[in-house]
Amino acid sequence: MTRRNRNKILVPEARQGLDQLKAKVSGANSPENAKFEAAEEVGVPLTNGYNGRLTSEQAGKVGGRLGGSMVKELVKMAQENLINKK
Repeated sequence: MTRRNRNKILVPEARQGLDQLKAKVSGANSPENAKFEAAEEVGVPLTNGYNGRLTSEQAGKVGGRLGGSMVKELVKMAQENLINKK
């Protein structure tokens, strides 16, 4: 049974901002290259095109690296925003 991706952006207008954040946290020039930068950092052989030979663990390392860093950055931004409002 295949699992459907349920990660949907609730505010479609936020796509550009999220893409910029993804590029920022990965250190890539563009959001398209972010996953390749993250894969290189954790030693996963990610390539353009078919990557069906990656293990779940390898894929999780790349996604976890990007997602975790994005969440950390968003929390940091929210904290700074709250401090600036006081």
